[in-house]
Amino acid sequence: MFNFPLPLSLQKSGGIERSCSHETGNFSVAFRRWFLLGLTMILALPVSALSEEEPSASKVQNTLDEIVVTATKTEEKRKDVANSVIIIDAMDIEESPAKTLGELLANDPGIDWRTRGDYGGAAQEIHIRGMAGNATQIRVNGTEINSPSLGVADVNKIPLNNIERIEVVKGSGSVLYGSGAMAGTVNIITKTPDRGKTDLKATAGAGSQNSYRLALEQGMFATEDFGYYLTANRYRTLGFRSNSDLSHNDASINLVLDKGDILNVSLYGDYIYQDYGVPGVQPPPGTQSYSINGTDFFNSESASLIDRGRDNDAHGVLHIKSQPAEWVDMKFRGDYTYMEAYNYSRYSYSGEGARTWVTNKIFSMEGDVNFKPFTGANLLVGAEYRHYDWENKQTDMNATGADLSGSTTDTSATLHTTGLYAEAQYRPCRYIKGVAGIRHEDNSQFGTENLPRFGLIINPLNTTAVRFNYGKHFLAPTPNDLYWPAGPYTKGNPELKPETGWHFDAGVEQELWKDRWFFSVTYFNWNLKDKILWGPDSNYVWTPQNLDKATADGVEVGTRIGPFYDLTLSLDYTYTNAEEENQYVTRRATYTPKNLFKGSITYWAPFGLAATATVRYTGDRYFYGSDQTITDSLDTLDSYVTMDMRLQQRLFENWIFSLEGNNLFNKSYDTYFGSFTDPTTWQTTYGKYPGSGRSVFFQVAYEF
Repeated sequence: MFNFPLPLSLQKSGGIERSCSHETGNFSVAFRRWFLLGLTMILALPVSALSEEEPSASKVQNTLDEIVVTATKTEEKRKDVANSVIIIDAMDIEESPAKTLGELLANDPGIDWRTRGDYGGAAQEIHIRGMAGNATQIRVNGTEINSPSLGVADVNKIPLNNIERIEVVKGSGSVLYGSGAMAGTVNIITKTPDRGKTDLKATAGAGSQNSYRLALEQGMFATEDFGYYLTANRYRTLGFRSNSDLSHNDASINLVLDKGDILNVSLYGDYIYQDYGVPGVQPPPGTQSYSINGTDFFNSESASLIDRGRDNDAHGVLHIKSQPAEWVDMKFRGDYTYMEAYNYSRYSYSGEGARTWVTNKIFSMEGDVNFKPFTGANLLVGAEYRHYDWENKQTDMNATGADLSGSTTDTSATLHTTGLYAEAQYRPCRYIKGVAGIRHEDNSQFGTENLPRFGLIINPLNTTAVRFNYGKHFLAPTPNDLYWPAGPYTKGNPELKPETGWHFDAGVEQELWKDRWFFSVTYFNWNLKDKILWGPDSNYVWTPQNLDKATADGVEVGTRIGPFYDLTLSLDYTYTNAEEENQYVTRRATYTPKNLFKGSITYWAPFGLAATATVRYTGDRYFYGSDQTITDSLDTLDSYVTMDMRLQQRLFENWIFSLEGNNLFNKSYDTYFGSFTDPTTWQTTYGKYPGSGRSVFFQVAYEF
């Protein structure tokens, strides 16, 4: 599986064949000779390892002219994109041993997958290049699914069998996508019907931790122009420790009216329901089980045996596209999102607690027009409007778990934002292309921001791309930051400013040996000011404030070799040097690993067997607690290595049997710190959120 930026072939296309200079002949020949000689010496890859055996056409990934949409909101070949890009297709997903989207992307170049303990309902976040989870936009069919309340997206909710393609665009994307696209944008493109083909797939599986899964998908064109694609999933698990269970159900439908370039209309909708336990940290060794009035509150595995969460999410997305002439494309998107999160939480020292409902309703519209006035030139102009309705309702509970009369608070707020943007692209010749854009963002709460972006692509060889990308980014405060109800311990801050900064990256991507060897390396650097951080004010009430700064630089390296002898090998490495700065000290960023590595090898047998093994390494992560004055970490999460594997066998054309094993070596690792107070001793300590141990899952699918 190839899950990192692929290099670009710069073959002749689209009539852009002219040279930038009439004196390129001798220089080009010399440059090619020295470039290839230096590249060969650096990488020291023996040519003898690359056999003459020709792999089957289905196994060779043709990435030279692969189309990317997310980077520019227009269909562009990879060689024409200034950002570093990761593309994952349906075959990559099917061959991967990953159970969730987070696991699928984990440790790809620049990507740090995080979850609080890897239990069934734990939220899973994508962090790119050392930035926080709210600095990455997650989109489904172009619609943002980040929670407006928290700013982050829980990718644990997104079923893999509904995904046709994933495009990860790294670097500042605020020009085209607004708030939150500081580190990058992950766009998930769901499955659509194929004309002239009927798709049907039913899957059933079971595994360790009392897990089972049922899935169904079906798609076709019912008439010449109208088609649909349906998916449904049901998943259950008890998890790997007490109160770590998950019950998940989802369904989606994608309706398509395709009349070619003149008109293409799609209407997508989904519904996701989750009910799960929230076990908290693992208590310190020797902790005894504890009960109040016969109700068990914690044991040696889990800090909470009764805390629960529940999510109800629904999305509707309308896309209309038209190309009435070769020189103009028009697009319109309208979407509506409903998110309701429910949390039931009680304190073990008293039995008291609270029930909280947070509801977000988001409506947005976007339209853009892409002009192509002459060969090599594009001008995209567009506008986007987003409207947020946010509500927080909370009811306190007494020591028995009953609601306290008169304790209910209900806080609501309305926000809206308007973005106007334009981006121009120009390729005067095959060797160079420039990109420049700007966005004007107007937010009803914090005011306006102007966001420029510049990009440059240089193509010294037909199979080489050198990229430069530089842009301003920003992150608006969330409704939770602004309007959280004032209480004895917490309150929101309506005076917050947005986080702002700049993001630069430069990289080289190279292709050799007819699509069967790729190499990419990217350097990145970003800075951030007015970082929003929750902390105690002068009255010791926790409230968000613009306190910190943050910076980072690093390197991403990736390569893919194959297929040769039905084998493909991919290796990815990311080095991130991230620092946070407050009024007291500058120190290494909390929870951010300096080193990430991922290696995958896939083998296809002639008799229908496919086997994939994936190894991940995550470096150590620092933790400072709430002390902002220290530079040495209060504690450290140790580095760890995990190995996953998937075996898949196709029989009789329609039957697929698969066996997945995760964390095969049963490696113990931790993901976050959290506090734990033992009411029998009133001693407060830092506990850890443990990652799950070894698990296996077997499933059978019928595909028509």
